[in-house]
Amino acid sequence: MSHTVFITGTTRGIGLELTRQFLNAGSHVFATARDPGSDALQSLKAEHGDQLQLLALDVTDCTQIAKAAATLDGQPLDLLINNAGLFRSRSDDAKSLSHETWLQEFHVNAIAPFMVTRALQGNLAAADDALVAMISSKMGSMSDNTSGGAYSYRSSKAALNAVAVSLARDLADDGTRVVALHPGWVRTDMGGANALVDAQTSAEGLKNLMLGIDAAQNGGFFDYTGAPIPW
Repeated sequence: MSHTVFITGTTRGIGLELTRQFLNAGSHVFATARDPGSDALQSLKAEHGDQLQLLALDVTDCTQIAKAAATLDGQPLDLLINNAGLFRSRSDDAKSLSHETWLQEFHVNAIAPFMVTRALQGNLAAADDALVAMISSKMGSMSDNTSGGAYSYRSSKAALNAVAVSLARDLADDGTRVVALHPGWVRTDMGGANALVDAQTSAEGLKNLMLGIDAAQNGGFFDYTGAPIPW
């Protein structure tokens, strides 16, 4: 596969598994993380060599975003996966949730994906039919919210969905499509041990879905099986 992929948040969980699966599919992968020296990423680097480029990136740091983008200067980018996410408020409720936590989750989950996408817009435009995949959550769906709570996480993912739709409209002239994707409730550090889907299954479904997104699906919201999710 002659395919170049840029993934944020690759130290563990879905991001790490997506990195592994795209490498195994033959893609050239730029894997970013706050600590790209992690054992898991270094193991993949030893196995795949120059097929994998590891970049330090805190997605809330505009200087680091610009530095990472400079590394790709002139490089067409087929797929950008904004995967880095934060759910620090898991144990908070309406009484205990702090505005600091809410701002942190909003920054990582909604603002940072836009900033990363904007920084790489030229690389996406240089590819044929590029795709930006926003790893969102069904918890950002208004229609699906039957249990309440999770105010900061839900609102940050709902905001990310709005960003995805706007970018889908704005980048269409460049030939770049943008979608919001729900990975399922995945057994990761974020999802917890009781989650229903393992990271390998989720990542495989996401990978296959990303590789098949067409113009008609631009601006859509789908789960890892390809099923559409109501806003």
